[in-house]
Amino acid sequence: MKAATTKFHGKHPALKVRQGQPYNAETPPKLLQRNFVTPVDLFYVRSHGPVPEVNPKSYRLSVSGSVERPMELSMDQIKREFPRQVMTATLYCAGNRRQELMKASPMPGKLPWGIGATGNARWAGVSLSDVLRAAGVREEAHHAAFVGLDKDEESGTGTEYGGSIPIETGMGENALLAYEMNGEPLTPEHGFPLRVVVGGYIGARSVKWLSAITLQEAPSDNHYQAREYKLFPPQVTAETVDFSQGKMLGEIPLNAVVCEPEEGETLAEGSVSVRGFAIAGGGRRVKRVEVSHDGGKTWVEANLREGRNHPVAWCFWETDLDLNVGIHQIIVRAVDSDGGTQPATVEEVWNFQGYANTAWHRVNVRVGG
Repeated sequence: MKAATTKFHGKHPALKVRQGQPYNAETPPKLLQRNFVTPVDLFYVRSHGPVPEVNPKSYRLSVSGSVERPMELSMDQIKREFPRQVMTATLYCAGNRRQELMKASPMPGKLPWGIGATGNARWAGVSLSDVLRAAGVREEAHHAAFVGLDKDEESGTGTEYGGSIPIETGMGENALLAYEMNGEPLTPEHGFPLRVVVGGYIGARSVKWLSAITLQEAPSDNHYQAREYKLFPPQVTAETVDFSQGKMLGEIPLNAVVCEPEEGETLAEGSVSVRGFAIAGGGRRVKRVEVSHDGGKTWVEANLREGRNHPVAWCFWETDLDLNVGIHQIIVRAVDSDGGTQPATVEEVWNFQGYANTAWHRVNVRVGG
């Protein structure tokens, strides 16, 4: 599937469009690390169906299930009755870096994401925990399930998109019901008028166009939680899979990528500036980023920049490498605050769905003529 270039709701024309309908597009690598807070027009879009048209005046959010006081909230009530909160958090698509896995073995029908299905924004809204406390959380509630107003087209179910998070995460400080993105109301493709933002979790759990929250004992049985966003070992195939045995994806996996230089770029001999981002989900921090230019024989520690101590946002890193004439493979890997590391090869993490590629990121460049 070739990437196209088009505009969509004011999106930057440089975005790499992976699918026209539903619209799915990612940020080019060099533009990805230009701003710590990603501009809205450069922010990636991941949708599973057409963008729903929502009338904010008639919009209502339902809160039900294992609660003491079921609620129907208008946008005016949400903004008036709960304190405004701001959170800087990175959204990270579970399929980010799928292209590398597809080179190892084809994945028919899957979107060929590069490294740009991610972005960092300053979200504003109300704390999910404040809303849940107002409803009264019952003891049997172990999961907060979300349902959006969008209808699934990608997988052919025709049902609303949904997913869930553990109640402990929902009651924590990194779960937001957002109505603003970078100081402006949400745009249609980013979930207007209200969406979930779960810091430290894969983007699939940050449900857009939120219509309902249900507290329940078990995780969501929505297609995109019970079947689609699941992880399987390399030996499992689409023909042999038992979806009941898969691991539900949750926290963002530890990752580091090179944004500049890009794959196949020709560089001048001498000092080369290498930049990128790293991220560690689940409240962990990026502790160290290491870079190699000789296939992993030797490593240098990169300088950590913006976001180095942020629990739910990416961290920018950079270093200078002295490269002589020839072909070089630049490799990056990260270590998180719990001592977690990344596997060296894509073969170790390959799965037929193409999710959670945490292998060392590799970029091949030519130095000199």
